[in-house]
Amino acid sequence: MTAAAVRTHLVEVEFKGNRRAFFTFEGDAPPPARAAVIVQVERGEDLGRVHATGELAEKRKAGTTHGKAAPADLPRVVRLASKKEVDTAVRLRADEDAVRRAALEFVRELKLDMKVSDAEWQWDRRRLTCYFTAEERVDFRELVRRLERRFSTRVHMWHIGVRDEARRLDGIGRCGRQFCSSSWLPELRPVKSSSAKDQRLSTLNPAQISGTCGRLMCCLRYEHEFYVQSRKRFPKEGKVLVTALGEEKVVSNDIFRDLVTLRTAAGEPRTIPLAQLRKELGDGALPMEDEPTRDEESGDEELVPLARAEAPAPPATAMPRRPER
Repeated sequence: MTAAAVRTHLVEVEFKGNRRAFFTFEGDAPPPARAAVIVQVERGEDLGRVHATGELAEKRKAGTTHGKAAPADLPRVVRLASKKEVDTAVRLRADEDAVRRAALEFVRELKLDMKVSDAEWQWDRRRLTCYFTAEERVDFRELVRRLERRFSTRVHMWHIGVRDEARRLDGIGRCGRQFCSSSWLPELRPVKSSSAKDQRLSTLNPAQISGTCGRLMCCLRYEHEFYVQSRKRFPKEGKVLVTALGEEKVVSNDIFRDLVTLRTAAGEPRTIPLAQLRKELGDGALPMEDEPTRDEESGDEELVPLARAEAPAPPATAMPRRPER
């Protein structure tokens, strides 16, 4: 292959805990999805799997925080990983539970108010990262020293929030499906309490609309636009309409089945299709639902139903929190 024939491809690579980052790959074609690759990192090399390439990778880079924050000169995919290199990564994954147990032991000995959630070896063992949550600032310098002595490598402590913890550890939500944050959501964005209000869920027990992390469920955000658009077609609840039966009050709307429940002046309820209601009203204006609160730029604070606050920014000794790579 001549130098002129070499093409550069954008590749999004996924690592343990749904951590992702962008790299470049030189070749006739990008590596296939889920292929194991060795990539350049800040110190040495790491092994991950191809998550996206081509147009999809370009869209994800432009539309995600970790993509927009990527450096102008992206690191590169060094090569496709061999079976031996993949086997090395598998052994490291197996060793990480022992790392976490050792970290927990040291945390108890040092009486540190923190929770070590996960540990991750870099493929070349030049770096070991421990992920933790904490509600207060923690001085873990002695913890780092002990871990570095135990494992003979550079140790980084990474402060994450409860949402990031759930994403890393994965699990099954109350819907019976894998966590959206782990399976397909490109990044975690704040979920506003106004989203629950617009979806008529704010009156529920907070635990019913909270995820395993104790925060509002991610689906409240990405389903919000559906409710915004759907409710525009319906009459406002509480309004009195003049229908074929006379004056009737709008009791409720079913946006999924296109049904409207009305109540006559005599107190008799009836449920009819939205299309039928429009015919009965004829040329009369249909008083629509109020415009729901737009969630994108809302200043409302995120509801914390189970009183679990996001961990504050780590101290100077901690690595700053950042979006998933």
